[in-house]
Amino acid sequence: MPDPFDDSGDFIAGGNPDAGSRTRTILSVSELTRRIRTLLENNFPFVWVCGEVSNLRIPGSGHLYFTLKDEKAQVAAVMFRGQNRQLTFSPADGMSVVGLGRIGVYEPRGTYQIILEYLEPAGIGALQIAFERLKQKLADAGLFDERRKRRLPFWPRKIGIVTSPTGAVVHDIITVTGRRCPAIPLEIVAVKVQGPGAEDEICGALALLNQRADCDVIILARGGGSLEDLQAFNSERLAMAIFDSRIPVVDFTIADFVADLRAPTPSAAAEITVPDRLELVRRILETTLKLKNELFNRITKNKKELSTLSARLKHPKRRIQELWLRVDDLQGRLLRLQSAYLRRKKEHLDGIRRRLMHVSPAVQCEKFKIKLIYKIEKLFNSIYKIISMKTSPYREAAARLASLDPMAILRRGYSVTRRLPDQAVVTDPGQVAVDQAIEVMVFRGTIRADVKGVMRHGKEEF
Repeated sequence: MPDPFDDSGDFIAGGNPDAGSRTRTILSVSELTRRIRTLLENNFPFVWVCGEVSNLRIPGSGHLYFTLKDEKAQVAAVMFRGQNRQLTFSPADGMSVVGLGRIGVYEPRGTYQIILEYLEPAGIGALQIAFERLKQKLADAGLFDERRKRRLPFWPRKIGIVTSPTGAVVHDIITVTGRRCPAIPLEIVAVKVQGPGAEDEICGALALLNQRADCDVIILARGGGSLEDLQAFNSERLAMAIFDSRIPVVDFTIADFVADLRAPTPSAAAEITVPDRLELVRRILETTLKLKNELFNRITKNKKELSTLSARLKHPKRRIQELWLRVDDLQGRLLRLQSAYLRRKKEHLDGIRRRLMHVSPAVQCEKFKIKLIYKIEKLFNSIYKIISMKTSPYREAAARLASLDPMAILRRGYSVTRRLPDQAVVTDPGQVAVDQAIEVMVFRGTIRADVKGVMRHGKEEF
């Protein structure tokens, strides 16, 4: 039965906590996290890791925070400002990268992360990035479309070779073509394959061979070299010259994507140009395997040396880096708390503003104004009703008075006759005599006349 306690006296899960006279040790969260941190940092001082960048963020401190992930897992990563200033590219979400770093534990959160010291795009450097950008540009323009690529002739009548006349490349091509098919003639156009003027000479050679039109295929042979040595072959101008060529071209650089067929070496280009491709496949596989083995051995050796050196090195800046992490974390919390505080204060202020607007003098005056207009209208209606009710008897009396008005009788055509000069009202013909002066009052005025005669009961009297 295993001892439930380790050598330090700590209790081990699965043992009996009451066994013996020893007491169990309960770790605090901080102590547990500290032990995990020590375990990880001692066993993983430096590691190479490859993955895809995700959730990239750059706070005001200038540090890079992101997640490295693959199809099955992910790990938090950080690259401090002092290291990311040396980057030759700009990391972005979705980019595949390879980095060197050490494993660290951020104790306030109890999470582990990789602190990167070096970062590069997966498998490529700065020139390769430019290479890939130009490649994408030409691909978008349709220069790599497989549908426009022409088949190489099975038995070319003549092969044009654009290469340096002094290098080993031309001798390799001559040897390979001579061994595989010595009857096929070769035309060598000497050009510079690197350095100033190489691009102009290569484009001129392609134009010359197209002008002559006596070759069935062109081998653009540059030999080996780094990306710096092959810049003349990785130019947009040369790609356009190959695209415009009426003769099929064999190459392997930016130009090879535009060329009608790709070849890894000039010798391989010569073998592709003539029949028997089985030998070409075998040589490519052997070269690839050898390169992989050499690369793997070199990486393994360098990794061991790096691990040995890393174990001997101490990092005084670790504490500073941890404080940077702490500052960034506290800064984020401060910003969130500040935003929440301002949001609450704004909501409180909006409530006060709404209540103040409700009781403001302007609003109250507007309410009283509406109420006053309503009261005035109600008062006028009441006055109108009272006036109508009080004036009704007067209108009736006025109507009766108007009916008794003598002028109203005169208006209907009647008249009043007075005897002159005493102004006595004549109501009987006997009150006047012939030639008696009288005055007749009508509605519009008076008429003076003399009596010519009188009649009583229809009989005239004089």
